[in-house]
Amino acid sequence: MQLDIFTPLTETARPADVDIGLSELFTAYFECRRNKRNTVNALAFEADYEDKLIDLWQRINNGAYAPGKSIAFIVDKPVKREIFAADFCDRIVHHLLIGKLNPLFEKTFIYDSYACRAGKGTHFGVRRIDCFIRQCSRNYRRDCYILKLDIQGFFMSINKHTLWMRLQAFIETEYHQPDKHRVLALCRAVIANDPARHCTVKGRARDWHGLPANKSLFHSPADCGLPIGNLSSQVFANFYLNALDHYVKHDLGIRYYGRYVDDFVLVHPDRAFLQSLIPKLGAFLKAHLQLTLHPKKIYLQHYSKGVRFLGTVIKPNRIYIGKRTQGNFYAAIRQENAVAEAQKPDKTQRDAFLSRMNSYLGLLKHYQTYRLRKKMLQKHLSPYWLRLVRPDTNVYKFLKKKSLPA
Repeated sequence: MQLDIFTPLTETARPADVDIGLSELFTAYFECRRNKRNTVNALAFEADYEDKLIDLWQRINNGAYAPGKSIAFIVDKPVKREIFAADFCDRIVHHLLIGKLNPLFEKTFIYDSYACRAGKGTHFGVRRIDCFIRQCSRNYRRDCYILKLDIQGFFMSINKHTLWMRLQAFIETEYHQPDKHRVLALCRAVIANDPARHCTVKGRARDWHGLPANKSLFHSPADCGLPIGNLSSQVFANFYLNALDHYVKHDLGIRYYGRYVDDFVLVHPDRAFLQSLIPKLGAFLKAHLQLTLHPKKIYLQHYSKGVRFLGTVIKPNRIYIGKRTQGNFYAAIRQENAVAEAQKPDKTQRDAFLSRMNSYLGLLKHYQTYRLRKKMLQKHLSPYWLRLVRPDTNVYKFLKKKSLPA
């Protein structure tokens, strides 16, 4: 019998369960605000955060907590996505849960899943796939092939019942703290919440034009979909696909495999063998996770052709940055030039320029992009900005000139 995740979790309460500690909630709050301190919601919460945290703590422990209203909006960079920004209070709950569960998740995750994990991420993932290709091809001296796959509408297709049943079983088995029931209740509330039914839309309806229906919570199937933008969604999504990781590594015996969210790559010397895995992977995803391989994003090629992965192009002995990132960098330069042309930038605008440009340069410096960085800045950056800042020797970042106009 399938469990109704929208039924309150009161029937399984046990006398031995204890409350979540107030100090843990304060820790989650400080972690949450670290990168969000200047947002409107964070500043509003900070005004009397102690009283608000105590109120949240009481609601969590007396079973009255329920997620609040999210803000829905569209972002265009690096690709068009629908974001549901949770209320700041709910973000604290997400940090609380992930802080408790992540150490347990890490013990069961394979080494080569890269998203939302300390010490890993996009650069790590790119380097690992590059390493797999070199190892499998014996430093490009023998044939090997790359199979890259993608899951269609991943976040919007995550089945909440399946996620909850897997997560509940995991917590019951692996989580041994006395506040287990409170943690289960919070996980259930977060997963069951449908922000599309209770949200404030920021922007205009036309902002959603061009966004496929399978990438929007407003069109996701009943009881499916996690909102992009929440820490809990990112980590729970990684947990959800952990079953796929173990299937590939242990059941199929694939040595060279890596995954970042729903993009995954397999490297093997036998092309026919990789071809034979496609229907097996599709069947596993459908049967166990109710997910579908994207039929138009199946890539199987010789390593010499390279592979696009996480905004880069990995080829023998070199890694290039993808054209989308190059285009975004060019667009950012043009926007900053427009700021300088419109008026004399104030200190806030100058600091924003430095932050934005150094963010792009910091990304680009990881790959063979010296000529690209130098050319983009010399050819396109306004001379006005070059009177205020200068690139360092390797064009890794901009530095402020000692004498700046007021």
